[in-house]
Amino acid sequence: MSVIARIKESQLRLATLRRDIHAHPETAFEEQRTSDLVASFLTAAGVEVHRGLAGTGVVGVLRAGKSERVIGLRADMDALPIHEQNQFPHRSKFDGRMHACGHDGHTAMLLGRRNISPPRANFDGTVVFIFQPAEEGEGGARVMIEDGLFERFPMQSVYGMHNWPGLPAGQFAIMPGPMMASTDQIEITLRGHGAHAAMPHQGADPVVAGSALVQALQSIVSRTLDPLDSAVVSITRFHAGEAYNVIPDHAVLGGTARAFRPEVQEQIEATIQRICNGIATAYGVQVNLEYRRGYPATINSAVETEVCRRVAAELVGAENVRADLRPSMGAEDFAFMLQARPGCYVWLGNGSVKAAACCTTRITTSTMTYYRLAQAIG
Repeated sequence: MSVIARIKESQLRLATLRRDIHAHPETAFEEQRTSDLVASFLTAAGVEVHRGLAGTGVVGVLRAGKSERVIGLRADMDALPIHEQNQFPHRSKFDGRMHACGHDGHTAMLLGRRNISPPRANFDGTVVFIFQPAEEGEGGARVMIEDGLFERFPMQSVYGMHNWPGLPAGQFAIMPGPMMASTDQIEITLRGHGAHAAMPHQGADPVVAGSALVQALQSIVSRTLDPLDSAVVSITRFHAGEAYNVIPDHAVLGGTARAFRPEVQEQIEATIQRICNGIATAYGVQVNLEYRRGYPATINSAVETEVCRRVAAELVGAENVRADLRPSMGAEDFAFMLQARPGCYVWLGNGSVKAAACCTTRITTSTMTYYRLAQAIG
């Protein structure tokens, strides 16, 4: 039976699996049912299974031949704390939890790759299947690495794939360099001196200082960074006071900073601190900055990107492999894995069709991609 025939034979099983995961979403580090399902599926397929990395993470190992070459293929498993409004039969069974980012599909895609095992004659090496928890804001990839992912499973390269809404189904976006931005959290506390609103001269107003600070921070991207370096500094929260006639004694601002290069990330943090110091002096208030590093930028390495591009072109034609999309200012914790190993993060066209049909397209295309990718590297 051909590979494509085996994939088509597995479509219904994989679609059923994906819908089961979708109906039972689990959020970061709570993916116990999903983890059990993945481990059971891999075990039944004859894959060596390892559990416990990052708590609910699952790693499968498939060896063939004598080569020492090892690649990693990663899928994320967690859902989001969102109420699902869909009405199809496999909608979430739990209010306030939903697979809104397609990780149910990602898990089914990678399990589908194992279900279509490469013929031994065409493959020589080891494939490591990485089923990662807690991508959505909790850094599950980082925790898996801290728990020894790359020491226990010495991969030379690592690959990930994400459905991408707006990109036509059957197309890929594969670009070298930055694919997604870093994402850092900003929290700034301004402490002044409260006073009656009728007598502002008796206080040190943190609201006025905070307002000036918000405006000043907008100059970072427009006047501090190289115009060719894309970045975002957004203040999204401003909390101060409780009464209309009282100047409060403190205000708290929050937001995010994003960039595609680590050097720009460093420059943004240093500039925010400098501006905070200047506002403190100018307005006679205390300003405390907490700059919390989140996910680093997701940066594809050139060699591995070319491997993915070539494999995708063989599957869907070179005209359906896009290299002209702009990187996204969204973030992805697969970036931690790309800091540890060279690799490539691929966007798979999600299209604008209904979810069920789109999922079938994703599973079929991505399963074949993972299969060919393992062969190309092995």
